[in-house]
Amino acid sequence: MSGPAESIYHDGTYLRNHPTWHAEDARYKTSDILTLLARHNLRPETVCEVGCGCGAILESLSRSLGPSLRCAGYDISEQAIALCRPREQENLRFFLGSPPAGNARFDLLLLIDVLEHVDDYLGFLRQLRRIGAHTIFRIPLNISIQSVLFRSAPILDARRTCGHLHYFTRETALATLEDTGYRVLDSFPTFSEAPAGMRPGRALLRACKRSLFRLRREWVARMFDGFSLMVLAE
Repeated sequence: MSGPAESIYHDGTYLRNHPTWHAEDARYKTSDILTLLARHNLRPETVCEVGCGCGAILESLSRSLGPSLRCAGYDISEQAIALCRPREQENLRFFLGSPPAGNARFDLLLLIDVLEHVDDYLGFLRQLRRIGAHTIFRIPLNISIQSVLFRSAPILDARRTCGHLHYFTRETALATLEDTGYRVLDSFPTFSEAPAGMRPGRALLRACKRSLFRLRREWVARMFDGFSLMVLAE
């Protein structure tokens, strides 16, 4: 990552906005990762997560796949890596910065809610393409009918509180991956769980979206905010 926007990951802004660094989301994000692995009968022995945040996803994945899985997490934020340290184990290590260039190679590369934060996201994708035999992405679908009709409030909120710089539909997300050399093997929309403390009205709306999502996944993900795209590529 580079550019002035990344300062929020160093100066305490992101940590103030998200004190847990989204650790509470690790369970359902890991579930989506495991779904993609199972659908394609993939059994990675080495995993690298770029933009690992607090490390909770790698920790959860390690628990699910067993201690033989060797995991490495990288993040540019000193504060995020500090949150990772208590999670370290013999097979789970965290590093400040980016994965080493050259011959580094992993069975699986994870980019979970990362792409939208990166200034030069096209160069970033091309740089990482050869590091993983397979790559799993989670990309927020910030552009929806709801976000456009309501003066882009969800988009601006994501920019202000989460540091999102780029905004995607399903089609533009997949086209971006293909344009940077990835071959998409599978994708599906997924719904984020409601954060704790959400106001009753918003919680009710979210519950309605979830009910509709069970019936018409693709259609609902185009209509409303709060959805992301899971992608498996090579």
